[in-house]
Amino acid sequence: MRTPHGSPGEPCIQLAHGGGGSLSQQLIRELIVPAFGPANGVLHDAALLPAPGGRLAFTTDSYVVRPLVFPGGDIGRLAVIGSVNDLAMAGAEPLALSLGLILEEGLPIACLERVLASIRREAAACGVAVVTGDTKVVERGKGDGIFINTAAIGRVSHGLTIGPAAVRPGDAVLVSGDLGRHGVAILAAREELGFRTPLESDLAPLLEPVRALLAAGLELHCLRDLTRGGLASALHEIAGAAGVRLELEEAAIPIAPAVQAACDLLGLDPLSMANEGRLTLLLPQGQAEAALAVLRRFDAAAAQIGVAREPEEASTAGRTPGAMAGDERSLIGLPRAPVSLRNGLGVRRPLDPGRGEHLPRIC
Repeated sequence: MRTPHGSPGEPCIQLAHGGGGSLSQQLIRELIVPAFGPANGVLHDAALLPAPGGRLAFTTDSYVVRPLVFPGGDIGRLAVIGSVNDLAMAGAEPLALSLGLILEEGLPIACLERVLASIRREAAACGVAVVTGDTKVVERGKGDGIFINTAAIGRVSHGLTIGPAAVRPGDAVLVSGDLGRHGVAILAAREELGFRTPLESDLAPLLEPVRALLAAGLELHCLRDLTRGGLASALHEIAGAAGVRLELEEAAIPIAPAVQAACDLLGLDPLSMANEGRLTLLLPQGQAEAALAVLRRFDAAAAQIGVAREPEEASTAGRTPGAMAGDERSLIGLPRAPVSLRNGLGVRRPLDPGRGEHLPRIC
């Protein structure tokens, strides 16, 4: 049976469907979820499963990054860290990892050896065993070197249910470090763009920060690692699932000057750039300072960037003209945006997720 391709005018999958933005969310919401339904009725980084003596977290991911080796990592290290970080977003300790390799004919053996060595080192560093796997080879020109699929299982030993359903109005919105480094590093690594930067990817495991947050006894409502689609996409997913508005302060969001300069040069939004070692955290406002003290032990750039609010319908009653100018949607009688950003002039605007990733094959 030949692989089907769409006829002219027929809707087809686009690269942007895999970018983590609004098209990705639409694909999941309108096609994939209706076919199967999310585990436990929740879309999160890992599914929670009942098990004797506690709960297990289960996640899977695929990695198609180009180039295979980039400043700060490679596809093998990325595959382990990406899966371990998904478990960490449920507060789970990793137990086991599967490894599926799709190799392209003509791949240098030395490249495969490097990737496998990275997987071995990172798995050992994260305390997770690679226990099963599979290998396939596709024809030259059909696989771009290496694609990797992983699945990971972890143990949940705390009593919290960490996810969007636990978010409440009044929660503080935190990030664990500066944003956008991974996306900019991948952009620079693609030689055809003619773009250079000394930045490296922020690729790093998030196990230790999450362990420290749990050990501090904090009431973690939601954790999300900021991968494809960046902060903007992640917060839209959380706001939609939690039924809240998230109001952010632009000046509080940590972005390295080199990332901001690169995004300004290329006309990109750093809040939609991919990250591979950053998380956002929502928890009660009264615990925000304690959480920041923990996060800053790992990254001094950790910050509170906003707060969760009740969803509300727009109203112009009682608003001054200056205040009305700060929210264009309220002027025309639309509900306020689920995620908004206030700049240094006090003007609040919607923070919309990108349609797709700025660049395909980012992770």
